[in-house]
Amino acid sequence: MNTLQAFLIAIIEGLTEYLPVSSTAHMVFLSSYFGIQEDDFVKLFQVSIQFGAILAVVALYWKKFFDFSKVSFYLKLICAVIPALVLGKLFDDKIEAVLGNPIPIAIVLILGGVVLLFIDSRFQNPTVLKEEDISIKKAVTIGFWQCLAMMPGTSRSAASIIGGMQQGLSRHAAAEFSFFLAVPTMMAVTCYSVFLKTYESSQMKGYELILKSDQNIQLFLIGNVVAFIVAVIAIKFFIEIIKKYGFKPWGWYRIIVGVFLLIYFSYLK
Repeated sequence: MNTLQAFLIAIIEGLTEYLPVSSTAHMVFLSSYFGIQEDDFVKLFQVSIQFGAILAVVALYWKKFFDFSKVSFYLKLICAVIPALVLGKLFDDKIEAVLGNPIPIAIVLILGGVVLLFIDSRFQNPTVLKEEDISIKKAVTIGFWQCLAMMPGTSRSAASIIGGMQQGLSRHAAAEFSFFLAVPTMMAVTCYSVFLKTYESSQMKGYELILKSDQNIQLFLIGNVVAFIVAVIAIKFFIEIIKKYGFKPWGWYRIIVGVFLLIYFSYLK
């Protein structure tokens, strides 16, 4: 993976991480298109640049994250992230196996798009309009919905937003809580990959792979900075789109991209 490829992958991560379109599906296609070898560092890079996307949420909502008088906010996030931490650890190997097969990812992308076409009409009378009104029980339920994203192609954002709306949250409130929940979820995944996980072929931990060469350090830094900048723009853009048009545009987008990926990986690759 060269610098240009790392730059483009980071743009894709920043654009798609918080949109209900599956960042994994987009990165799988881009890596395949450029013929990037899926070595240990590339796998780590695709996960570790989520750190930049995490910082985008913290930067945009810094008043929320650094208002230490609101203990309930932190408690809700802690409770909501527990299902993903437990199930993610249990199914880590199976998730890795699916990542090697883009066909199921494309199919899930299409199915998720069909769901998004009808999500607005299904939940029309929200009762929760802001984060302060979300109960611990609702937060935990949304956390379980988020676990659906362990199937690559689902989209963590889509799963948690749909879960939020199923729990009575408005589109805006569900999207924002999805952003908030992404911070502890993605932080845990990133820290696990960088500091705890040992990669099979190299028998090295994530941080050792990053520090292995100056090029790896450079790619890691470029990826996170680019992902941060693009994610800030994407989050603002997404909020405005769902306010005006709901989730149907994203549903059609997923279906079109999913069909394209099916054709590409089945007949053109």
